[in-house]
Amino acid sequence: MADGKTSNPPRVHGLGGVFFKADDPTALSGWYARHLGLDMQSWGGAILPWKRADNGGEACTVFAPFKASTEHFKPSGKSYMFNFRVDDLAATLAALRDEGCKVLDERYQESAEGKFGYVLDSEGGLVELWEPTPESSGS
Repeated sequence: MADGKTSNPPRVHGLGGVFFKADDPTALSGWYARHLGLDMQSWGGAILPWKRADNGGEACTVFAPFKASTEHFKPSGKSYMFNFRVDDLAATLAALRDEGCKVLDERYQESAEGKFGYVLDSEGGLVELWEPTPESSGS
């Protein structure tokens, strides 16, 4: 459709994380804790819990600054990376491939937190897609 909407259910059900480069991530984490009350953890980020709108399930968004020198956002040259939560990573990546998107298969990974896949947006920004494990779905 011209407006970019489809009749299929949404692939993304929430914002999994906001990650950005900072000159001094430790000091910046301190600023967010001190001035905005974010519960910044020893690993440098905060976990912001919420409930899914579609099914009421537990969920969370991670907010974390990275060192300015990080290579985690490559091949993007952007100073940020969005992480979106999905229910079926394999199907989402397959659909994105079918639509001609640049899926970075070499970056796919699985961990105790879930499965992670990566795609570049139309301006070369890195988008991380996260299918959380049931244990890591909430806060």
